[in-house]
Amino acid sequence: MSKRELTVVVLAAGGGTRMKSKTMKVLHQVGGRSMVGHVLSAVRAVEPDRVVAVVGHQRDQVGPHIQEWVPDAVLAVQESQDGTGHAVRVAMEALEREGTLGEGTVIVAYGDTPLLKGESLRAFAAEHEAAQCAVSILSGVVDQPAGYGRVVRDDEGEVLAIVEEKDATPDIRDIREINSGILAFDAAFLAEALPQLDNDNAKGEYYLTDTIKIARDAGLSVGAYPIDDVVQTAGANDRVQLAELGRELNSRIVTRWMQEGVTVMDPATTWIEADVVLERDVTILPGTQLLGATVVAEDAVIGPDTTLKDCEVGTGARVVRTHGELAVVGAGATVGPFSYLRPGTVLGAAGKIGAFVETKNAEIGTGAKVPHLSYVGDAEIGEGSNIGAGTIFANYDGAAKHRTTVGRHARTGSNNTFVAPVAIGDGAATGAGTVVRQDVPPGALAVSSGPQRNLEGWTLRKRPGTAQAEAAERAGTSAESQVTGSGTDGVGQRLGGEGES
Repeated sequence: MSKRELTVVVLAAGGGTRMKSKTMKVLHQVGGRSMVGHVLSAVRAVEPDRVVAVVGHQRDQVGPHIQEWVPDAVLAVQESQDGTGHAVRVAMEALEREGTLGEGTVIVAYGDTPLLKGESLRAFAAEHEAAQCAVSILSGVVDQPAGYGRVVRDDEGEVLAIVEEKDATPDIRDIREINSGILAFDAAFLAEALPQLDNDNAKGEYYLTDTIKIARDAGLSVGAYPIDDVVQTAGANDRVQLAELGRELNSRIVTRWMQEGVTVMDPATTWIEADVVLERDVTILPGTQLLGATVVAEDAVIGPDTTLKDCEVGTGARVVRTHGELAVVGAGATVGPFSYLRPGTVLGAAGKIGAFVETKNAEIGTGAKVPHLSYVGDAEIGEGSNIGAGTIFANYDGAAKHRTTVGRHARTGSNNTFVAPVAIGDGAATGAGTVVRQDVPPGALAVSSGPQRNLEGWTLRKRPGTAQAEAAERAGTSAESQVTGSGTDGVGQRLGGEGES
């Protein structure tokens, strides 16, 4: 049997007032995507012939977002939210105006069900078409059916109706089979049934579920297919439900990656968003968040207490107690603890970004190291170079950003400041405490501080009667001779404190 045409209607017009948010309900994020983004991902997996989304509140934001996921989606505007039946009628009218109103099957889904999977929709469509029903209901059996429409069957199990809770008798409210809201229709029947809907009910709305009675009265078949994983159809009407769905989605994502060969030491404190990609034998330690389009290669270890968003981490790399965004960490590199990788950071293979180091728009070459207590902004550091502790790449002059270049196998001293734009050549060195304002030629040593001077007796003259002065006296000093140090003007001393590790 040839495949029937498939149209999917996504309802995304409601305001979501219980969210109490300036953000439209379906645009709220779960697992790194909007709720409607998750739904559209499932819809795309079914490969429908056409998609129409019903928008209303904040349509200027919701519409473009939907078309980012499905560029050829038709947008139908529901000016007033008068029920699901009215929304689907608006959708069908929009398709008719577009000249794309097809035959076959129409599936109606909701934009706030982020756990919905494409395979579930595909199976539902197949069951509906195989049974040749006028209407099919994706139902579920739950322990707490309050708030849902009930699927009413006769003694032989045939579907008679869906009754909304506000219109239900006590006996009907005891029914545990619920309507998920996701329905499948024969397109020709739907076109005939929509004009017959009325709003004679407790809410004064046009219920799409009233098409069940229309089909029954016409002698047509109606099916209901309980989904085993009924939570896939759960929606979020407020922030509490949103958080519950977020926890459930995260649990499913973490479980899936563990089944794929990733070690997650503590699933309860690990968050992995939907678009993250992990290779086998990655290890994730407690307190880790992997967000956005982050990709982690095999044998890498991430965490503990690490957040990476839109980052790439190479094979065998180690990232500990670090916050990173739009950064690349090469194979075998190490980062952290307490590092901050800002956008544009690229750390080469076997490189190092150490404790309390912040980087931004910085390319750090293969085997190069920035071990500790430094800021590296708008910079390029060549292969094998070592940046001393406490170094500042001064990239901003108050009006514009400038770039610093450090060559290959350079060695820079501790507490340096590189005043950009400046270049330090291959194999060059800088002394401790140096402020580099001019280019340093390859192989040269740059120092900017003068010889050390010791002002003997200063403490007793300037701080008499203090604990400092008493300590100096006990050390055998006098007003004329406090310090017995050498005061050597040694280049070797000024080169000290590179902080290499």
